[in-house]
Amino acid sequence: MKKITSQFNAKVLVVDDYTINLELTKHMLEMMKCTVDVAESAGEAIDMVSSNDYDLILMDIQMPDMDGVKAMNKIREMNSTNKTTPIIALTANAIEGDREKYLESGMDDYLPKPITGEKLESVLKKHIDSQT
Repeated sequence: MKKITSQFNAKVLVVDDYTINLELTKHMLEMMKCTVDVAESAGEAIDMVSSNDYDLILMDIQMPDMDGVKAMNKIREMNSTNKTTPIIALTANAIEGDREKYLESGMDDYLPKPITGEKLESVLKKHIDSQT
């Protein structure tokens, strides 16, 4: 396993209705020196986006109140600086064609679960400037 060495001066919102995934992703991001907010539902995420600026949003696709694509569309429609924030699709149901489907829907990238430190670091390097 590759050691994570990148550090990011970034504020990240993690949206996932499954607490274990939320806490694990938060921990990995904090190891990369990110400031992390968490939301356990799409509605909570939309509320948080209306009053906070984020450098990146990790959005679970399947949530009980609203799916991640609908939440992303609502965020994009809001009059806030998060209108252009990279939103990354997170999904456990990774099947062939999903990446393309979520990119076509407007997501900026795609990260299949289970999330590893290496995959997460790679996505952050792509969308946020590294401090190392």
